[in-house]
Amino acid sequence: MLLDLTRYRQPLDRFARTFSAPEVGDEGDAYRVVSPVELAFDIHKDKDKFRLVGTVNAEIELSCSRCLDAYRITVDAPFDLRYLPASAMATEPEREVADEDFDTSYYREDRIDLNELLREQFYLALPMKPLCRDDCRGLCPHCGANLNTAACACPSTWEDSRLAALKALKFDRSDR
Repeated sequence: MLLDLTRYRQPLDRFARTFSAPEVGDEGDAYRVVSPVELAFDIHKDKDKFRLVGTVNAEIELSCSRCLDAYRITVDAPFDLRYLPASAMATEPEREVADEDFDTSYYREDRIDLNELLREQFYLALPMKPLCRDDCRGLCPHCGANLNTAACACPSTWEDSRLAALKALKFDRSDR
């Protein structure tokens, strides 16, 4: 999905489109797109520089980091990105990274890859630790049962077998 920049000649234009989930998803991603993706943005043009200001709306599916069950989150992500031609990247002198550089991307051959824009927004919307719910109990470390749906008969305490020799030592408090 490429945005052809040669079609936009006005200083301000609008882009809006809904993509199906298979058009956007990729097998190697940490999430799975499960609903149509609504992408809408204003295109601000200044010669060969473009600024895209808009939102991405979709629903994605993640795996819980505790119980490994799949759950869904809604993504409603606003963005404000600058795009410069790739040739501008080569002509810039080496300098310290500034705050506005984090919102700057580069395009080639008068096209912006909308898949990359969407993937970036989805990854920015992902939680640091994906949890299906705040009180998720996770998996039993012994038998692997999902503790949210079933109880297991495994012991609740765990002893490290590497410390068994130390446990055998007993100290008499009167020796101190």
